[in-house]
Amino acid sequence: MSASTRNQPIKLALSEAHHAQLSEHLFPGDGLEAAAIMLCTQSATHRYVVNQVLPVDHASCRVRLPDRLVWPGAAIEAAIDLAEANALSIILIHSHPGGTLDFSAIDDKSDHEVMPALFEASESPSILHGSAIMTPNGAIMARLYNRELAITPISAVSCAGDDMLTWQVSEHGVVKPTPMAFSAQMGHDLKHLTACVVGVSGTGSIVVEQLARLGIGRLILVDFDEIEFKNLNRIINTTLEDARTGIAKVARLAAAIRLYRDDIEILTLKASIATREAIELVGLADVLFCCVDSFEGRQLCDRIAAAFLQPLFDVAVTIPTRQTDDGIAIGDVCGRVDYVKPGGSSLGDRGVYTPETLRREYLQKVAPDELSEQVAEGYIKGIADEAPSVISLNMRAASDCVMEFIARAYPFRQEPNRSRARAAFSLAAGEEEFTSETDFNCAPNPHLGRGLLEPLLGMPRYSTSEVTV
Repeated sequence: MSASTRNQPIKLALSEAHHAQLSEHLFPGDGLEAAAIMLCTQSATHRYVVNQVLPVDHASCRVRLPDRLVWPGAAIEAAIDLAEANALSIILIHSHPGGTLDFSAIDDKSDHEVMPALFEASESPSILHGSAIMTPNGAIMARLYNRELAITPISAVSCAGDDMLTWQVSEHGVVKPTPMAFSAQMGHDLKHLTACVVGVSGTGSIVVEQLARLGIGRLILVDFDEIEFKNLNRIINTTLEDARTGIAKVARLAAAIRLYRDDIEILTLKASIATREAIELVGLADVLFCCVDSFEGRQLCDRIAAAFLQPLFDVAVTIPTRQTDDGIAIGDVCGRVDYVKPGGSSLGDRGVYTPETLRREYLQKVAPDELSEQVAEGYIKGIADEAPSVISLNMRAASDCVMEFIARAYPFRQEPNRSRARAAFSLAAGEEEFTSETDFNCAPNPHLGRGLLEPLLGMPRYSTSEVTV
């Protein structure tokens, strides 16, 4: 892995469901302040993820006024017990019904009285606790304290729903407005974002190129493979010398980006996504792009995005064939982009992978002789072609994928984003179809907001050696 993960601004992510829960509880309609407690996990030291929200009962608060609140210590004691069991951070959040998105002198005084009690009850010296405020329009501002009560501002609070909402605090302590899509200001805004691309080959390399040139401030690239001659017709920025030396794909793309960007940080990992190191690195990102061609890879990206509350963009292309009297012919030329919001329908819910496809893929890898029916591989189904001419198809799908990201982060569509959980196109038929989030069944997701809780992703094989499962 290259580059550093230190000295990053601290961020907080919560799910759409948690945001709705907070909004409903903190603003019951009476114009009075209310409180709740957020229990948070971490991905490294700079990204916090809301694991659960504990509302503080309105009736239990001794004082509730439009600008003042006194709530019971018993609520905090219950939160401490839950936090200590899993080494979670506690962030106390209350409402400002008047709409002021800033901490008041009363808030400062209250924190200095309560925070010492949180740290006294915490056994871990590295755990930070904090406070937050929410205004009626849903905006959130938060901060963390260490044991010496020194304040570290949380630079941005994000909530990835149908739209990707971010409340980013400027250097002057003011929440920045969302810039207009495609504007120069959008490029400046993207400098504060960390994007991860898993799989940097045919579609992935094109996604990477777009993100870098749009202005993303930090890129995480994960891929286990090396450049080969057969890749040169579809992985952009690769050369004959790259194929001769067998340079890692992630290293080649990182080097190419640095030829035109000197203000970007790039983290690269030459490894399979099916490793603990890769999972932990991917968990650092604000947004995740899945550009792999395996069912296992998609399942892992699905779980990682849920665990770290990341918006997930999954892209795929395929060219089905059909048998004719004259031989094999093209049946279709198609692509798909799925947007998965944390807590919404997963790729598994949508049938992108199933227990059966995962099992068959695993058997093909470890015991291919046991398969009675081989899994079709490659771009062109039914034809073994190591160097298919598919860069044009890849570019179409990769462009759709990044455009979907822009539409979610900087909304510009005339219709709501919720109607486009999936976009699929058929170039042979000249058709494009959109599937709404409500068209998919959504099963409860046990991985949501788990962060680095063990076992990692709920899968014992990725646990540390010290954990007994």
